[in-house]
Amino acid sequence: MQARSKAKLGIGVIGCGNISMTYLRNAALFDGIELSACADISADMAALRAKEYGIRALGVDALLADPEIDLVLNLTIPAAHFDISFSALSAGKHVFTEKPLATSASDGRRLVAEAAKRGVLLGSAPDTFLGAAGRRARRLMDEGAIGRPVTGTAFMMGRGMEHWHPNPQFYYQPGGGPVFDMGPYYLTMLVNLLGPVARVMAMATRGQEERLITAEGPFKNTTFKVGTPTNVLSLLEFRSGATVTFGASWDVFKHSNHPIELHGTEGSLRLPDPDTFGGTVSLSERGAGWKDFASDGELYGTRNWPYAAPDRANYRMLGVADLVRSLKTGAAPRASGNLALHALEIMEAILHSGETRSSVAITADVVQPALLTEHEASSLLA
Repeated sequence: MQARSKAKLGIGVIGCGNISMTYLRNAALFDGIELSACADISADMAALRAKEYGIRALGVDALLADPEIDLVLNLTIPAAHFDISFSALSAGKHVFTEKPLATSASDGRRLVAEAAKRGVLLGSAPDTFLGAAGRRARRLMDEGAIGRPVTGTAFMMGRGMEHWHPNPQFYYQPGGGPVFDMGPYYLTMLVNLLGPVARVMAMATRGQEERLITAEGPFKNTTFKVGTPTNVLSLLEFRSGATVTFGASWDVFKHSNHPIELHGTEGSLRLPDPDTFGGTVSLSERGAGWKDFASDGELYGTRNWPYAAPDRANYRMLGVADLVRSLKTGAAPRASGNLALHALEIMEAILHSGETRSSVAITADVVQPALLTEHEASSLLA
């Protein structure tokens, strides 16, 4: 692991789109982080973010070569994740990337290997499992609140993108779809709570071969061909013996499935949407009524997004802060490249199983991330 002597780690952001605003805004919350520069394929966009947050606008190559940049925050589109992350790791920089780690497990393994070779840290979103709801659920699981986990369900269902996104075609091509777009949130949370997955079985279909864009914009009322499954049902067998049904679909108008439910020998646990940091966790002990644990007043659970009228918690940058702390303590980062690679291998296996109608073993192992204690969570703040 590459050690740094200075008090704060210099962060360079590559990718200055909409998601960058949340990361850049949240950076001020955390200790040991100093925004230094940003870069984007659009020089105008990089200049805009630089002006907004008082940092330097650089070209990508210049940012990667800058000795003031210790860690590269990769917020590019998924298709560019591998190239940018690999280049940054090769330059001796620590890396934290948006999800997914890469668009193929083979590329993900190359990133993990390169980080190990260079002695630097690799982390990846999602870090939502470190939020108030995820920490509460993990504490309850570790305390044995539901006993030995036996089964569960996880559902991500909706209409898809074309009714609100003006240019949604890329979501429906290989490397996209509901599994790769939203699966990391659900699968990472499940691995955080249950440990690694051993085997996957799935069925995958396309609800429509063509989609009609109804969102306002230049492509309104035009159609495009779908190139990846939009409706997937899978069965995940965990190394612990628990089995969980994971469904991901963009062919659903309305449903009543809870995002995540886990059931064990002593009770049941319900979790909110894992794409956010807060929400209510509910516990039923041996069939009793649900006991709710709201997170609005808890650390990284307070509603702070959207900025104008907050209705949910969004603390993206928390995983970066935990990675930076790992450099000081020597502990493994929780939102690690290894964890993201495991989620990526699961997603790839789900789609492969859906195509072949066969079960797929997940051969690579991963260590369940350590619980982020309340003291540790607080110590990450500036």
